[in-house]
Amino acid sequence: MRETSSQKPLPSAWLKHLWMAVLLLSPVCVFSASPETVELPEVVDERPASLTYTDAIVLGIVEGMTEYLPVSSTGHLILANRFLGLDSDRPIEGSSSSSAAEGRTLRDAANAYAIIIQGGAILAVLLIYRRRVLDIFYGMLGRSRNGLLLLRNLIAAFVPAAVLGLLFEGWIDQHLFGPVPVINALILGALLILIVEKWRDRRTVDTEDEGPDLHELPVSKAFLIGLLQCVAMWPGTSRSMMTIIGGYLAGFSPKRSAEFSFLLGLITLSAAAGYKAVTQGRWMYETLDIGPVLVGILIAFVFAALSVKWLVSYLTRHGLRIFAWYRILLALAVVNLLFW
Repeated sequence: MRETSSQKPLPSAWLKHLWMAVLLLSPVCVFSASPETVELPEVVDERPASLTYTDAIVLGIVEGMTEYLPVSSTGHLILANRFLGLDSDRPIEGSSSSSAAEGRTLRDAANAYAIIIQGGAILAVLLIYRRRVLDIFYGMLGRSRNGLLLLRNLIAAFVPAAVLGLLFEGWIDQHLFGPVPVINALILGALLILIVEKWRDRRTVDTEDEGPDLHELPVSKAFLIGLLQCVAMWPGTSRSMMTIIGGYLAGFSPKRSAEFSFLLGLITLSAAAGYKAVTQGRWMYETLDIGPVLVGILIAFVFAALSVKWLVSYLTRHGLRIFAWYRILLALAVVNLLFW
């Protein structure tokens, strides 16, 4: 039986004030026209236009801690790039030496780097869920029916993002990569979490059974989880949040919802990284220093492994609510920087 006694609701006065803040700020955020409508305070940075080891460590920590938590790693990296001074149109150092890198800016390098260090988060899940991954591999060889069914479900969940991602990549990059869209998504995602957790509280749980295993999920429900994952193309929403909620709706326990989300992330993140490597790999190879890249991947690996292990344990006992409050507080903090 899911433990609910350990969940301590906030005092009603605090809830009232938080909801009032959300209601007052949501119209400001939601009806902002574009990422360019409001700019964060200018960050003065006289460094050469290149990524440093300090940038690598900070971004590695941010990526590792947030990739699998329902708080949006993309949204956090956008904000981190801004505060590190990486959101700049300065030509990247050394870009003139190659036609492939010509015209690339520090912002381009930071965005590419954010994709590369996802490799650390991918490796963390491969290590922690190596038995599931091996079962999938045996399924591909015809030696595990359960592994083959799990692979089927993961592919069904991946297809919507693969199709819509290719169709809308340019529009998303142009209109949704900025502080204001991230704030919108943080607030709306928090409200969705609170609604879903309220719905879960009303369900009667009579046993400690974790529900169906990952391979037992009907393919139609796997496809539904994939459709929900597409919402996370809006930076600030969180791929993890949408797929965990999709797992709830499909009948998974919190633990198995998280596991399916992590394994689906292996495919989604690997595909995104591979696509960037094919389309932009040459200039990234010629422009980005290998040292900071390797450091960032290592840092992301360590912090992703820690966050995955913690999240599974926490979700089993408490659910997603804490992440809703975190998202609201983060949105309020960024709004404060934007408007005051």
